Amino acid sequence: MFNLESLLRENIKRLVPYSSARDEFKGQASVFLDANENAFGSPLPVNYNRYPDPMQWPLKYKLAEIKGVPPQNIFLGNGSDEPIDLLYRAFCNPGGRDNVVLCPPTYGMYEVSAHINDVTIRKVSLTPDFQLDLEGLQQAVDENTKLVFICSPNNPTGNSINRSDIELLLNNFDGIVVIDEAYINFSRQKSFIQELTEYPNLVVLQTLSKAWGLAGLRVGMAFAGEDIINVFNKVKPPYNISQATQELALQALDNVARVNEWIRDIVIERDLLSAGLEQLPQVLNVYPSDANFILVQTTDAKGIYQYLTEHGIVVRDRSKVELCMGCLRITVGTPEENVQLLDALKTFNLKTETPVSA
Repeated sequence: MFNLESLLRENIKRLVPYSSARDEFKGQASVFLDANENAFGSPLPVNYNRYPDPMQWPLKYKLAEIKGVPPQNIFLGNGSDEPIDLLYRAFCNPGGRDNVVLCPPTYGMYEVSAHINDVTIRKVSLTPDFQLDLEGLQQAVDENTKLVFICSPNNPTGNSINRSDIELLLNNFDGIVVIDEAYINFSRQKSFIQELTEYPNLVVLQTLSKAWGLAGLRVGMAFAGEDIINVFNKVKPPYNISQATQELALQALDNVARVNEWIRDIVIERDLLSAGLEQLPQVLNVYPSDANFILVQTTDAKGIYQYLTEHGIVVRDRSKVELCMGCLRITVGTPEENVQLLDALKTFNLKTETPVSA
């Protein structure tokens, strides 16, 4: 039986959150002398001398319209990395007392954040077809397991995790299941955010960095039941999303139709790029992808990576990652960039052919 209070660290239960000036005053005023701001303005064309809304309500209301969830079920962070870190800090006692379960190969920040917070990691590798090892998860979880992280679509493999397997975990694990849906906009699978009322132990992570093209703004989203969102808000820094970021994100969210066009274009280009890569002799396997990238197994990942960088093309060498031997992760580019990549790979093949003796 899921019990949020039993999962929280004792110091977080006792924590009195910092109360900022903008938290304490709600309403309209013409003179603000409460927050030690510079009343004379700022040296920028747009005036940013005032602290931003600490709870980012206008942005949450807009996201609520798009995502179909109430604004009180949304937390906004400095990228998805912030809610990941807050989960560790709120629920996991450091020094070996608590543990989390990760399913490699997966997003590396789950492990980095665990190490930063001195939290024990238990790893249950994905199966050879990059799905959850349910039996392994059952054996790894104990009474001190607070979090299980699942990335779907998974990074770096690109595939979606079987929905029924995730539901089985949600129904049988008393801790928090974190589903990272950074790439969900490119997937055939529907998001889990519509299941928040069904699963009180569910946290869904999404981002504006991928489909929305706002990686430079660093806006991550966590969707969860109101009790978990209240924990995030209790632990977070008072002004974690800048005023400029909130304003620019709001402007971007007015362009849903354009973003949907980009998503369709990226999926089309993903399929074309996959087909082109499959024709190359140095490519052993092109894995199916529900993301905006493709995992490609090659005959010489290191050599191909180096060759591409010499031609001004940067991909990601994932050949040292578990279950990804010989693999490169290739982000889907524009049509012109994808053609440039394929042409360079064809040149690499010619370069490495053994010359015929006279």
